Amino acid sequence: MSERSGTLADDPFGGRHPTSHERLTGLPWDASYREGPAPWDLGRPQPAVVRLASEGGFAGAVLDAGCGTGENALHVASLGLSVLGVDVAATALAIARAKADDRGIEVAFAAADAFQLERLGRRFETVLDCGLFHTFDRDERPGYVASLASVTEHDGTLYVLCFSGDGPDTGPHPISQEELRAAFNPSNGWKVAAIQPDRVQTRYHDDGAPAWLATIKRI
Repeated sequence: MSERSGTLADDPFGGRHPTSHERLTGLPWDASYREGPAPWDLGRPQPAVVRLASEGGFAGAVLDAGCGTGENALHVASLGLSVLGVDVAATALAIARAKADDRGIEVAFAAADAFQLERLGRRFETVLDCGLFHTFDRDERPGYVASLASVTEHDGTLYVLCFSGDGPDTGPHPISQEELRAAFNPSNGWKVAAIQPDRVQTRYHDDGAPAWLATIKRI
């Protein structure tokens, strides 16, 4: 990254270290939301999340890490659960809060760095990562996984919905099952309970992109 003057006004990343995706594009995540919907912003929750919720997959306090404009968090909260959605994109959070007000849904949204979730000062029984894990490169994953561990109750559940390379018309940053199992393992406090094929819906895929839905337990 180029030299900065040291003031937050001159730093599009708000004083935090930019992620690999941000370094690649040269833009903060917030830029994705400033001129119309982002490619992953459907205006509705991901079908995989709706299905999980209908099966009783969410319990207790719920964290949506990388919530974007809030559709998944809003859906889970509409079922009566306590939900906090966090993101680094201020524009996305403003849109999410406006949706909550318009729909009369009680849900909280807050700015947070995915690598410093312990600063929330809370723990959650269920954590959702829908489309965030796959944006981090191999070197970034250990820090993110540790951050998730710091806010997930023991025996809590983490769901990771990420692009996979299993099939045609894949999304960017595909992740293999082996990479998921390497990132979340007993040595860092996790046990992968299941990894199932699924789809991630985007604005650029007619029937979604190939994905994995991983169910991971905090141990």
